[in-house]
Amino acid sequence: MTPLLPGINAVLNATSALLLVWGYTLIRGKRIEAHRRAMTAAFVTSCLFLAGYLTYHYQVGTVRFPRSGALRAIYLSILGTHTVLAALVPVLAIITLSRGLSARYNKHRQIARWTLPIWLYVSVTGVVVYWMLYRL
Repeated sequence: MTPLLPGINAVLNATSALLLVWGYTLIRGKRIEAHRRAMTAAFVTSCLFLAGYLTYHYQVGTVRFPRSGALRAIYLSILGTHTVLAALVPVLAIITLSRGLSARYNKHRQIARWTLPIWLYVSVTGVVVYWMLYRL
């Protein structure tokens, strides 16, 4: 199972990104209940990703990028921003989700303006990091 986890994790990241965009589209169309379901699904998907990520790296350890030169610099730049922002996502997502689910919509909107782009960036760059590390 361990060799499959990076690919599964990339699919979970991509799914989370799609759900985030869909959820944003739904709320722009005032489809509140559908938005709630999409964003809850994005949160669950991200939690599944985190479980898979931690399991994989607990078993395998650090995976080094095998390339050098400019490609390595690009990879490390993406990985660096991804990692720093990924540390924020669980906290931001939990706060945002709890405010939305408890009908504190003004507070929810205030933080969601920050949470969505950060979470979306982390989800998309997670797929990019996977692609560069395992498929390039």
